[in-house]
Amino acid sequence: MKKIGIDARFYGPTGKGLGRYAQKLVEYLEKIDGGNDKRQYVVFLRKENFDLYQPKHDNFKKALADFNWYSFSEQVHFPLFLYSQRLDLVHFCHFNVPLLYFKQFAVTIHDLILFHYPTVKNTTLNKYFYFFKLFAYKIAIRSAVRRAKKIIAVSKFTKDDIIANLKIPKSKVKMTYEGCEYQCFVNYQGDKTVLGKYGIIKPYLLYVGNVYPHKNLERLVEVFTRIRKSNQNLQLVLVGGKDFFYSRLEKFVKEGKFEGVIFPGYVPDSELDVLYKNAQVYVFPSLYEGFGLPPLEALAKNTVVASSDRTSMPEVLEDTAFYFDPEDLDSMEKTIRKCLTESKKDSFPIDKVVAKLKKFSWQTMANETLDVYKEVLK
Repeated sequence: MKKIGIDARFYGPTGKGLGRYAQKLVEYLEKIDGGNDKRQYVVFLRKENFDLYQPKHDNFKKALADFNWYSFSEQVHFPLFLYSQRLDLVHFCHFNVPLLYFKQFAVTIHDLILFHYPTVKNTTLNKYFYFFKLFAYKIAIRSAVRRAKKIIAVSKFTKDDIIANLKIPKSKVKMTYEGCEYQCFVNYQGDKTVLGKYGIIKPYLLYVGNVYPHKNLERLVEVFTRIRKSNQNLQLVLVGGKDFFYSRLEKFVKEGKFEGVIFPGYVPDSELDVLYKNAQVYVFPSLYEGFGLPPLEALAKNTVVASSDRTSMPEVLEDTAFYFDPEDLDSMEKTIRKCLTESKKDSFPIDKVVAKLKKFSWQTMANETLDVYKEVLK
């Protein structure tokens, strides 16, 4: 029996996009390979998410690997722990592969954001320490892709980005899209109750995700203010977990005296579903994305999407979104205004949305990832 370790320390909502990826990978791998007597899986978790995952098959087990991300402990103690597990293969779900781990592994690279936007605005650190950390990041990611038996990229754009910037042979990189579940949660509170809880009044524009500088939300706030002059009832709802960058954006809005901007903080999936499906327009102004899951989630609720035309977004959304230049305020404003006048039904017929989302299946992602494991284990 081959023994496969999955570094799922980001597992769950606290890990944001990486957490969703790790969680769905484990869940769907167990659905398609649970009970298989040829492969045993060990899922590595931290204390904060250890109870979130409960194995359902004998060949899936979990182990506590409470090593902080990007830490000394991760680089020194985590590889020693992995060696003790006697694994035939480890799948690292992020680039942070310990430099001292020399057995065979696969790694998922979600993006190369720090290669393209290495600005001090992206950190809370002292600028000198930040540039040292950026240097360490580049060493870590170059080492990970060089030593990996196989690299998984989450979009064609990301695959091409890896090959171009890290000089990796095409044959070493496998592209497999992330998934998006077409589902609506049953919310017993009712839509009005959920919206009222967060102070949201229709109509509103919606953004969901983190608020790092490359997400370009300051420009979105400025464009929203322009649009609101002719639509005083319009709100802008910015959903994301509270952190330094979120607080900094709140300060920007407060100091600029921008009205109508709502900050709900973290919203659980059952309530987030309500926010998605009641939004007039979902706006995604990001300057750089390796994949970009939230716009797909908005489409799944049949909500009109206005998206940046950069990086992976045209590849992922194709003809199911309206596009704008994220650095051009006039372009963004024109596109959002157009979306506000569009009928959801006319813009995005439900059969078109369903066809689009079939392309992005977590089960397909898990199947293709399992194929990578099998190839490496040959």
